[in-house]
Amino acid sequence: MCGIVGILNLKGEPVSTVILHKMVDAVTHRGPDNEGYHIDGSVGFGHRRLAIIDRSAAGLQPMLTQDSRFMISYNGEVFNFQELRVELEGLGHSFKSRTDSEVVLHSYAEWGKESIKRFNGMFAFGIWDGRQRMLFLARDRYGIKPLYYYHDENVFIFASEIKALLRHPALKAQVNSKALLEYFTFQNIFTDQTLFKGVKLLPPGHTAFLKVEEPGKLQLQKYWDFDFREPAGTSNQQECEEEFKRLFAQGVRRQLVSDVPVGAYLSGGIDSGAITAVAAQQIPYLASFTCGFDLSSVSESEMGFDERKRAEHLSYFFKTELYEVVLKAGDMQRILNDLVWHLEDLRVGQCYPNYYVSRLASKFVKVVLSGTGGDELFAGYPWRYYRGAKNEHFKEYIQRYYKSWQRLVPEETIQELFQPDVWKEMKDISTAEIFSAVMSSAHQEPKTPEDYINNSLYFEAKTFLHGLLMVDDKLSMTHGLECRVPFLDNDLVDFAMTVPVRYKLRNLGQTAIWVDENEVRPKRELYFEKTSDGKLIVRNVLGQYMPADYVTNFKQGFSAPDASWFRKESLHFIRSSFIENRARIYDYLREDTVRELVNEHLNGEKNRRLLIWSLLSFEWWLKNFVG
Repeated sequence: MCGIVGILNLKGEPVSTVILHKMVDAVTHRGPDNEGYHIDGSVGFGHRRLAIIDRSAAGLQPMLTQDSRFMISYNGEVFNFQELRVELEGLGHSFKSRTDSEVVLHSYAEWGKESIKRFNGMFAFGIWDGRQRMLFLARDRYGIKPLYYYHDENVFIFASEIKALLRHPALKAQVNSKALLEYFTFQNIFTDQTLFKGVKLLPPGHTAFLKVEEPGKLQLQKYWDFDFREPAGTSNQQECEEEFKRLFAQGVRRQLVSDVPVGAYLSGGIDSGAITAVAAQQIPYLASFTCGFDLSSVSESEMGFDERKRAEHLSYFFKTELYEVVLKAGDMQRILNDLVWHLEDLRVGQCYPNYYVSRLASKFVKVVLSGTGGDELFAGYPWRYYRGAKNEHFKEYIQRYYKSWQRLVPEETIQELFQPDVWKEMKDISTAEIFSAVMSSAHQEPKTPEDYINNSLYFEAKTFLHGLLMVDDKLSMTHGLECRVPFLDNDLVDFAMTVPVRYKLRNLGQTAIWVDENEVRPKRELYFEKTSDGKLIVRNVLGQYMPADYVTNFKQGFSAPDASWFRKESLHFIRSSFIENRARIYDYLREDTVRELVNEHLNGEKNRRLLIWSLLSFEWWLKNFVG
């Protein structure tokens, strides 16, 4: 894991050493072990290194081929690099290090853009071809590693984080109204936009080319996409489960490669539990980490949020070391400023627990395994999918599913949230069309309930999972910690997309069960009091790694009991942020609307915890980045 930076001056001016160093300094936290720079006239690459594989000086970046034609600044891990290295050596390539970085560089030198399809891992990188005067950018299939860029007539700059781009004089932090509308509709951003005007995110599964001779023409190409579909032939459940077990164990073992200590998150659920079980077979006394919550003042409906006892039991069962952090009301506001500074690209829901558990893990290991991806691949949120399982036609499905993903403010009232001058900039933007554009990328026209659910899985993998991965990256790298996601091993993902829906969900024939994400009662009670469903194949197989009652337990997300804390211990903080003082957000949002919505939560009328988190995040984002 590392921080990468690149500058290409499109009119031929030499790259400024001072500017390049400032940009690299902005991502020091991503690579506390080393730094490196290389300037070749109008192009300059910078790098901060978190040394994981081959920690010697041979692995320093930017890295060049022996003939100096190709230069790379690389962030990530390609877990099949050793096999690729053997193949490249057979083709005449020689290596100076044992790193995957050098394998990626030589793979591009040998196979060009097609090399990207050979990599099994998580990565974002830039390669400069000095002979063709061309910049090549790439991001992994799923978007585990971020890659941002800014492009105008004079310069093209890219980096792992936006704060590095902001150190370049060509860019000034301004609010992007289009992205702001997306964020307050979906609590996420589905396009390649960011909240920073002019800054874009290279989409997952994409590469980009920019030739100096065509400075205004950035060519984006998609090289991979999710494709959830029912298998063409018959499928045997036992064979399917055996294959899942094999690929899951292979994926975990594959991601244990490291020259530094590896640990695992252990939440108490089946995904992290099974990953820990497999890893603990390879690493004696594996370090594991969990985050709990003080529940002394929370409502009855949030009493299940603390899973420490379950994690402790699993740690005993797997014979791991277990380290815990326990959060209480007030811990959010203590680190909110630092968290938003590092998060910068606001996505999905409350994530401050991720900040604390990453900080804990970083004290003991430099690599940690996470269970992210298991729910999105194997249908872990059944109350969402059933909303759109039965439809007369595709348009009806889009309308229903779009409504359910308006997580903060419904479309019919969102105009009331924004100041009139801000709304003028976004009134012609259709979030419904943005939503539909994601769905239209799916590879099939749905006809059956299974087809519709596969479309929902596609949508959530492209949007919600991507948001989770972005948060995981930012908040782990805040503490110089590499976070790996074994569920997103390429072989396992390819298999998961072909698993029949009936092996993931059992209640396809039922009437859709609607659960509002903002209900006062938690969705796990509302849904699981009717049925226990979701991730059936995962439960059947991964239950072999742990006690039986862990398999039948309901889905519990990694979330703090903020609905209660916002009304009690954090009440003064919420009031001082939005009610009693004029906040920065009121330059963009209407004060009366915000106060009305916040008061609905404080009075117990609605559960607005997601909205309050987003308001707080936007407030501290403005304080951090916009003058």
